[in-house]
Amino acid sequence: MESDPVRIRYQKLNPRARGPERSTAGASGHDLRACLDAPMEIAPGRTALIPTGLALAIPEGWEGQVRARSGLALRHGIAVLNGPGTIDSDYRGPLGVILANLGPEPFAIRDGDRIAQIVFARVPSVLLEEVEALPPTGRGEGGFGHTGVR
Repeated sequence: MESDPVRIRYQKLNPRARGPERSTAGASGHDLRACLDAPMEIAPGRTALIPTGLALAIPEGWEGQVRARSGLALRHGIAVLNGPGTIDSDYRGPLGVILANLGPEPFAIRDGDRIAQIVFARVPSVLLEEVEALPPTGRGEGGFGHTGVR
């Protein structure tokens, strides 16, 4: 049984902007597109803030997670630098995507190119409590590869 969809409102801050769109019915993410006055290029090893021309109104208790597009990552080494980037429910400013070119070649971006995707997720309300000691687990303090590769 599917619950009612959450309503995410968006505003076009630029008349050329396109709203977030799912490419297929089963897609988890909605594609975000560049909204550029002129093409731009990201040199290898460099980053750029790419405007989408949009602002979002995400309801309280939800967040937007900006993620890389798998095809751009695989074929060109393009990553969302702070991926996933978080769009908080109380943010109403312009939505930009920080892209990093980890590939060996310059990467060109044109107006309307799909540059990232956004997944909307619930954020639970939590109560943080300071304690003198934490309860033990089988793992303990082991981290950062403590289980090995194989």
